[in-house]
Amino acid sequence: MKTFYDREFSQDKYAAKINDHTHYPSLGYFIEQYHLENSLVLEVGCGRGAFQDLVTHYVGVDLSESVARYVHKPFFCASATALPFHDNSFEAIWNIHVLEHVDDPEQALLEMRRVLKPDGLLYLSPAWYCRPWAAQGYAVRPYSDLDLKGKAVKASIPLRNSLMFRASYVIPRRLGRLILACLGVKPANLRYKELSPNFEIFWMEDSDAANSLDPFDVIAWFSLRGDRCLNRNTLMRKLFVSTGHLIFRIIK
Repeated sequence: MKTFYDREFSQDKYAAKINDHTHYPSLGYFIEQYHLENSLVLEVGCGRGAFQDLVTHYVGVDLSESVARYVHKPFFCASATALPFHDNSFEAIWNIHVLEHVDDPEQALLEMRRVLKPDGLLYLSPAWYCRPWAAQGYAVRPYSDLDLKGKAVKASIPLRNSLMFRASYVIPRRLGRLILACLGVKPANLRYKELSPNFEIFWMEDSDAANSLDPFDVIAWFSLRGDRCLNRNTLMRKLFVSTGHLIFRIIK
């Protein structure tokens, strides 16, 4: 994994510039809304540090050593599952398009909670619902490039990607989990689907994803620990959450 990201960052991939990044407006609003301009902030999975100048006191962490030359603020080469910081070190963390690439996303969340101060803020935005066919690039490869099984997978993608199809199983599953929670059955661990990332050929976005996450399950995981989701703070908003970032206040 580390070799893959060192290679990708040394080229033009994973190299979003700040003004082009889709999260620049919402992250800027997050900083302004919670007055974080002069807070000590950690970015887990900082890449080339596109957001390092949005706050004064910034620390970046990334698995890839090759990005260090782009980050002009404190930088540490480390895994999201083993952050090299003391407990209660930071007032805020942001983690953007990273968690889906971590083999053990629950351990990464535990580490982020650990290094956040009480009442600290977490801006979390993985790529939700990473598709199992992305690793082999079925959506972008021509039919002539695929065997019979691959052709069948490719043909099924438009249906499986449709909102109605996904809602037909996602919403009942969430309702079932809500019912179980009301009955006192609460999951101890984060629910997610393991994927097989492709570290040989980067066919398409999220070919390298190691897991698929449902934001509903992530909200439930934090809620069980007493944390609050600030931007999905009603039952209906949690039940029908689909994409976008989540903001948590960590209660310790």
